[in-house]
Amino acid sequence: MKSGGEKALPEWQSCFKAADPRLDVRSWTDPAVRAEDVRYVLVWEPDAGRLSQMSGLKAVFSAGAGVDHVTAVADWPRHLPLVRMGGDETVQRMGEYIVWSCLSLLRETRHFALAQAESRWAHKMTPASAPRRRVGIMGLGNLGAAAATMLRALNFPVQGWARSPKDIPGVRSFVGAEGLPEFLATTDILVCLLPSTPETAGLIDSRLLAQLPPGAQLVNAGRGQHVVEADLIAALDSGHIAGAVLDVFVQEPLPAENPLWRHPAVTVTPHVASMANRQDRAIYVAAAIAAHEAGLPMPNVYDPERGY
Repeated sequence: MKSGGEKALPEWQSCFKAADPRLDVRSWTDPAVRAEDVRYVLVWEPDAGRLSQMSGLKAVFSAGAGVDHVTAVADWPRHLPLVRMGGDETVQRMGEYIVWSCLSLLRETRHFALAQAESRWAHKMTPASAPRRRVGIMGLGNLGAAAATMLRALNFPVQGWARSPKDIPGVRSFVGAEGLPEFLATTDILVCLLPSTPETAGLIDSRLLAQLPPGAQLVNAGRGQHVVEADLIAALDSGHIAGAVLDVFVQEPLPAENPLWRHPAVTVTPHVASMANRQDRAIYVAAAIAAHEAGLPMPNVYDPERGY
């Protein structure tokens, strides 16, 4: 285990005991554990050189939905399954976060939050309700599809953009580079849930933002590397982008001097969008281990060819 620090270990052990009492859960830094005896690891930002010492390792589990923190380590075991965190709770929480973000932008809650901090009664009428704000989701995998369905239930018009066609009831699907211009031109709230690949790095830049309608808004819960922060700030300052909710950043934790912290049109959250509680993550990992031991496929295995 390497997630949440040493203080989190007793809770992790309790959660795994409830999920599968056969599993012996130890700390990443436990001196009594021989590296060659480790069969599975659940990690966030593993130390370089450690995974390659675990000669009996069968699979690596990411403590979050992203795996960049593992693949960035030079010696990560490419021959083993690398499993992204998933499960119903992760999907539900991401959907909730996207709905909350879109509603926050719709109702301009940043305006009221700033006024509350100053004990100022800042009455304001927001101009539109959900049916008049078109949400466009970049990335229509499990998380994006769930978010789209939840947004549709609130009467947001929803469309999606992906590398291949998707069939989600009530959601128009745009595909590839050919479909991107029309997708952007008809999106009022852009939601990014893309995986981290060489093709998506820096995708949301000044050129892309300029293709959105004036007054559009942005939600990024994908990866920080998707957004060129300086370009976003410029678009916010010009008024072309009216607001943003950001959960992921190029550098995390977000440095105190980063202007996104203080921008009046930006809401910052600390990479919490789809983080399930430890009990649900333990259930997910324990079930995946049981499947692997039984010779069955595991869920959400990272594909280096696709980059996610």
